[in-house]
Order: sequence, then structure tokens, then C-alpha cells
Amino acid sequence: MHQSKTAVVIVAAGRGERAGQSVEGPKQYRRIGGRPVLQWTVEAFLRDFAFSPIVVLIHPDDIERAQAALSPFGDRVRLVVGSITRQASVLKGLEALQASKPDSVLIHDGVRPFVSRQVIASVMDAITPEIGAIPSVPVSDTIKRMADGGFIAETVDRKSLYAAQTPQGFPFDLILEAHEAAARESSLSFTDDASLFEWRNRPVALVPGEIGNVKLTLADDIVAADTRLRSASGMIDVRTGNGYDVHQLVEGDHVTLCGVRIAHDQALLGHSDADVGLHALTDALLATCGAGDIGTHFPPSDPQWKGAASSLFVRRAVEIIREKGGRICNVDVTLIAEAPKVGPHRPAMVAAIGEMTGLESERISIKATTNEMLGFIGRREGIAAIATASVVYGDRDSSL
Repeated sequence: MHQSKTAVVIVAAGRGERAGQSVEGPKQYRRIGGRPVLQWTVEAFLRDFAFSPIVVLIHPDDIERAQAALSPFGDRVRLVVGSITRQASVLKGLEALQASKPDSVLIHDGVRPFVSRQVIASVMDAITPEIGAIPSVPVSDTIKRMADGGFIAETVDRKSLYAAQTPQGFPFDLILEAHEAAARESSLSFTDDASLFEWRNRPVALVPGEIGNVKLTLADDIVAADTRLRSASGMIDVRTGNGYDVHQLVEGDHVTLCGVRIAHDQALLGHSDADVGLHALTDALLATCGAGDIGTHFPPSDPQWKGAASSLFVRRAVEIIREKGGRICNVDVTLIAEAPKVGPHRPAMVAAIGEMTGLESERISIKATTNEMLGFIGRREGIAAIATASVVYGDRDSSL
């Protein structure tokens, strides 16, 4: 089956309660290898194929999470709000594809991020205008049927038993008709799309699946998936960002440096509080994930930042890093000024930056130097700052 005539529906509208609670949301948005599960899953269908379109079914409470997770894929992915049950959600996804008139469709669990190119291709190759196909693996464990009271009723012969996986592929018109028919029978509930197709007396072929094509269900599954991805990467993703800023000195009675107000016979000129140290630090943090610079997020032309505390800028940079799966390891700020003296205020500066970043004091360095009376700094016409930040991405502790 040609991939350009094959659409994809990825089911990610569930709440994932068995995986436990997390600030990251349901399990399809938990981070593994530094990225949301759902992002890995969708990427598997875009990495080697040109499917059009790909519909991702989401819960109405997860619209912003889904948009953030799938933003790298742009308009190649279409979000559709699902329904109460998986079965009803898939129907909504199929209905959303009708205008595209695909020949076939692959329906995949949003929490199966390790599906391989081979499995996807095998399912597509087995679909015909009359036949569906699913990947499966032989059941390796001995299967017992339980009787009342928790005792074994019988041992089931496993020779012909297979565990179903996804993606499950079908001729589009027939699986849509089957879902519409099931929707009219309110008492019918199917655990997967193949069983629904079988209910309409349609044949479904089994193709080889893979043991690694696991469905992430429990919290331990997510931890194991994270370990698997980080081990496969072969390296720790440590990034360093640099920032530089300078502000003019004018008449005044204080300067704000690294979040601390210091009495002085001059003031720094700027649209915000002109905290040159925090501005350089903001740029250094943003640089670790390619998120632009301070002007990108807080343009001086925007009146809402008039006189704003620069701690707001640092806090937002920290949020962006955490959203991208980063954990800040340390920051270093060097202030270059003839005056005022920084030494007496260093503990307060370290405390302020610690509160903004969540870092311990030993991971925060504040240094100061003069310009030996040379240049605009030496003439006390301005103050400059250089900042460096180190961030680890894909680290399990990034949410801390």
C-alpha cells in the first residue's frame, strides 16, 4: 500500500491513570529521553515515511500540552479532540480523515513510542482493499485461565496465541463503516480496532511485531523507556550558553545588579530595571536550547516591560529550559565595572539568583572586575556583564 495514500490516526486522548500522577500530565506527555512520549511516537511515523495526513486524538484538557509536544512537526500533524472511550475517539479520527479520502489507515497507540520502520512497513504491505493487518508477537508465557476463588481453571494452549500490537492497518472505507456500525450498537465495546473489524466478518492478517514495540502503561514502563533512550544516545547532553550585556550609566541614586539594589551615585539606563547581570544570564540560559535571546521574549518596544524587574526574565528562561527537558547545573556571572564594589553584595546576589533558578549557592558564581580605567567602563560611562550557564538536557531530574 503506497504511503501517500495511507493516513495515520494516533490515539492519545486517554488519561493514563495507571501510570500515576505527574506534573507533566498523562503518560503520553511524560518525558523519556528528554522529550514527551507522544513526540517520540509521532516522529516514528514521520522519520522514514511521507504519510498524509496524520491525525492525533487528544483530550480536551491537553490541547496546550499536545501543541507544545508536537510543535516541531508543524502542519504535518492535525490535532483532533477525542471522546470518552478509545473506540469513540477513533471514530472521530476517522471522520476527520474522510475529506482526505485515503485508501488505508494505520491506527496506533500514542504510548508506543518504539514502533520501528519495519513494523510500520510490514503492516502497510499486508493491507488490501478487503483485508486488515496487525503486528503481533507469539505469547511466550504459559497462560492460565482463572476460576472463581482465584484458582486455576485450566492451562491454555499457547501455540496459536499471539499478543496484538499497533499500528493496526485497514482499508479506510471498511474500518470507517465498522466503527459507524459499532457506534449504533451502544452495548458493543471492543479492546482494539482489529476485533471490531473481525466483528464485521472482515479478515485480519497477522504480521511479525517486535518485542520492543511496547505500550507504556505503568510508571515503571516510563522509567524503563527513559533509561532505554538515554542509554541508546551514548552521551550525556550537556550544553553551555554564553551571554553578554552592557548598559549606560547616567545620573541616579542606585543600580540593580544580579537582583540586588545597590546605593550608588549613578544609575543604569534601560527599558526595564537595566540589571545588566541578569540580562546576560537570561541570554546564557536561553542559548542552551536555541530559544533566541532576551529581546526575542521581552522586546524593549513592549511597554509592559517598562521598569520591570529583570528577575522575571530569568524565571521565564528557567521555565523554557524545563519545558524542553533541561536541568540547570551551574551559572557564572562576571560584572565589569569601576564602581560600585560588588564584594559586599555577593551573598545577596547569590541568594537572589538561587531563588530564581533553584540552584544551590555552590552552583552560582558571581565575580567582578574593573576595566583598569580603560574605555567606556573605565570612564564610568557604563557597566558590562558576561554570563555562562551549563544545562543538562534529557536528564531524569529535569523537573526538579
